[in-house]
Amino acid sequence: MRIGNDRRQDEFEINVVPLIDVLLTLLMFFVLTSTFIQHSRMQVTLPNASVQDRDMNAPALTIMIDRDGHYWVGSDAVPSEGIDALKQVIARNANGDHDRPVTIRADALSSHQSVVTAMDALGQLGFTRLSIATTPSKPGEAQ
Repeated sequence: MRIGNDRRQDEFEINVVPLIDVLLTLLMFFVLTSTFIQHSRMQVTLPNASVQDRDMNAPALTIMIDRDGHYWVGSDAVPSEGIDALKQVIARNANGDHDRPVTIRADALSSHQSVVTAMDALGQLGFTRLSIATTPSKPGEAQ
């Protein structure tokens, strides 16, 4: 028997600290995994080359790069490595015509650095009309 108003009331209390810990842990897990998933899904769409005829009235200066990184400007081989030798041969073949279009024909297995070096040499000499030769893909061929 209970006497008086000393009634014992059960107070229900929900402890939210463990709930917050679990939610923060789940949030961190999803944030970290979603970041990794975005990087693994990165897709690069490569440009297509059209098969249309180009304006062939102005003869283009051609720079060829083989898979070993050797350069040819027109039919002249660049005797040594380095951007300075390449610039000298380009300037000699261009005869001061910096508005002349330039085509870089690089082997598919040549290093990216070789192509960038040729582009850098052309930029330092003041050439602005630059194109990179490609082989058109066959219809239905996977890219």
